[in-house]
Amino acid sequence: MCWLRPGWSDSVTAGPDELRARLEKTGYLVDDGLAIACFLALKLHRPIFCEGDAGTGKTALASALAQVLDAPLIRLQCYEGIDASQALYDWDFPRQLLHLRAAEAAGVGDAGRLESELYSRRFLIARPLLQALETQPSVLLVDEVDRADDEFEAFLLELLSEYTVTVPELGTLRASSPPVVVLTSNRTREVHDALKRRCLYHWFEHPGFERELAIVRRRQPQVTERLAAQVTAVVQTLRTQELLKPPGVAETIDWAEALDALGATELDAELAVATLGSVLKYREDAERARSLDLSAILAARGA
Repeated sequence: MCWLRPGWSDSVTAGPDELRARLEKTGYLVDDGLAIACFLALKLHRPIFCEGDAGTGKTALASALAQVLDAPLIRLQCYEGIDASQALYDWDFPRQLLHLRAAEAAGVGDAGRLESELYSRRFLIARPLLQALETQPSVLLVDEVDRADDEFEAFLLELLSEYTVTVPELGTLRASSPPVVVLTSNRTREVHDALKRRCLYHWFEHPGFERELAIVRRRQPQVTERLAAQVTAVVQTLRTQELLKPPGVAETIDWAEALDALGATELDAELAVATLGSVLKYREDAERARSLDLSAILAARGA
């Protein structure tokens, strides 16, 4: 039986600690601040705005919440130039045209009836935002909202204020129970304050060694503890360098998985250099890593 169902705000009685425990059962580890933010998002029906570097677990939070709530995850990937029709709804013009031709062949002459049939719900294609409003319960992930433009931000703010949308041909559609909304930003640009004010805010830091090691062990339990600790130690050191793109937790997990796939039970400098493509994605960053004394870093971790 799911912990929270519609309306979730009426059934939240356990508190942030219970929510954190349930998130951790999915393999997603959270600190006190994030547990409280997620709890309040459920309790108050407020979106949670997750900002931070790529690979710090923002997107994974939405997936973990969907598992906890036993709800479908509906994802809207933002990009430059996205507009309301691509995010909200569109009309199925090919099917409308087929219906029109079929009606003409059948001798239907009532123009008003034909128009109402063409612009009925059966021909409406629900995009992620409308899907989330019509699906109860659901978790809506608006990913990388910083890649969208100002006009889309304004539209999104209006939608999240009332959880309603007006389709001129059909009228106003309202969510009977608002979805849980997670917005993420890698801070490639500043998102407007109006949208942030509508949300609960949480900044995602790169975790410390112990917490990152715990995440790697949880996500890749088949990796030896020694290898997981060594990989985490090297990644922590790489983040202190002036890299074009410092590796996130996702890259730490990927590197540990890649090394395990090679049959490694521990890491040495030669193997680390050979597999840098699993953790660093720019040539300049890889060259910087090769210039480090990886043997000394591993030795400091007790290798």
